[in-house]
Amino acid sequence: MWKVKSLSFLSRNINSHENHHLMLKCWKRKLSSTTPRFNQSHPTPRRKYDLSVAPDSASSFTLPSLVFLLIPVTAFGLGTWQVKRRKWKLELIENLAKRFNAPPQNLPYDLSELNEMEYSSVRVKGRFDHSQELYMGPRSLLVGGDAAGQGGMFSQSSGSQTGYLVITPFHLADRDLTILVNRGWVPAKMKNPEQRKHGQVEGEVELVGLVRLNETRPTFTPKNSANTLLYRDLEQMAEMVGAAPVYLEATESSSVPGGPIGGQTRISLRNEHMSYIITW
Repeated sequence: MWKVKSLSFLSRNINSHENHHLMLKCWKRKLSSTTPRFNQSHPTPRRKYDLSVAPDSASSFTLPSLVFLLIPVTAFGLGTWQVKRRKWKLELIENLAKRFNAPPQNLPYDLSELNEMEYSSVRVKGRFDHSQELYMGPRSLLVGGDAAGQGGMFSQSSGSQTGYLVITPFHLADRDLTILVNRGWVPAKMKNPEQRKHGQVEGEVELVGLVRLNETRPTFTPKNSANTLLYRDLEQMAEMVGAAPVYLEATESSSVPGGPIGGQTRISLRNEHMSYIITW
């Protein structure tokens, strides 16, 4: 009897143990199905931020802002350039005044020196060759063209008469050389030398003239012709009469009664750089 009870007790214990084991398995399966799994081989990527560039920096330099930035920079550059130009112009005017006030000097034997002597007074002696006169014009009469200390440096046109400049070959007495001398202005009715015979000086004379260099042909101005010159082309003029490309403009003191009126040098130097500086 006791054995039968013992066997039944063991049987119940074994069954309860098996049931407990089965229950643990069920709970493990349930937990495995509800617990999230983490895949360590593929970690979640992290967002990366580039802190070297501000978010709106690319859009801050737009075309309008760049244009507004260039305006003051350009104005400053132009103003600085005008300051330098004004200094250069003032020095040029000062040098011209010194040349006008300097006493006349002899024509240098080295003619290349004339390139640095424009508006300088030069004294020469020789004879005119009236048979090869050239005429430049039409031109207006200038008054006081060589009076450097009385406004003659910036001579003004009388505006009342129109005529021509008489340019005559001049054979130098101290060397075998012929140059060109602008004797001065004559009215149109006196262009023909037959109308001014008393002004055609004969024999050896001494005169003072201002050195002038070649003139670039002005815009829209026709080229010079054989009969009338419109601008000062020294090479062309010298070739016409067989002279050297040396050109002097006679001063007013070289005028003779009945002849061309000397002192027809016009100097017009505009100096508006200060207004440009203020503008910029």
